[in-house]
Amino acid sequence: MNNMAISNTPIVSAAGQKDGQTRTGSTSGFSDALFNAVNEVNNQHQTADKAILNVQAGNTGGLHEAMIALEKADISFRTMLTVRNKIIEAYQEIMRMQV
Repeated sequence: MNNMAISNTPIVSAAGQKDGQTRTGSTSGFSDALFNAVNEVNNQHQTADKAILNVQAGNTGGLHEAMIALEKADISFRTMLTVRNKIIEAYQEIMRMQV
């Protein structure tokens, strides 16, 4: 049985950061990857919302472009939920382990 060392790297919370702020630090960890992924999903949803508003107002862009943006946002959101569920399952499994 292998003994695995767990690092003492703190998980940095993104709550309290304003839009447009960047994180400082030379290391890129899991929390940064998760933060970037959530921001990307949010950006795709904002893009889809703008495309829908443009279609409603009759501005540039067509209905097909709005539907494509909406589907991209939906797929990215569902993917994020699946990853979140897997992370929660892994955490629960670790918590069930006996030391």
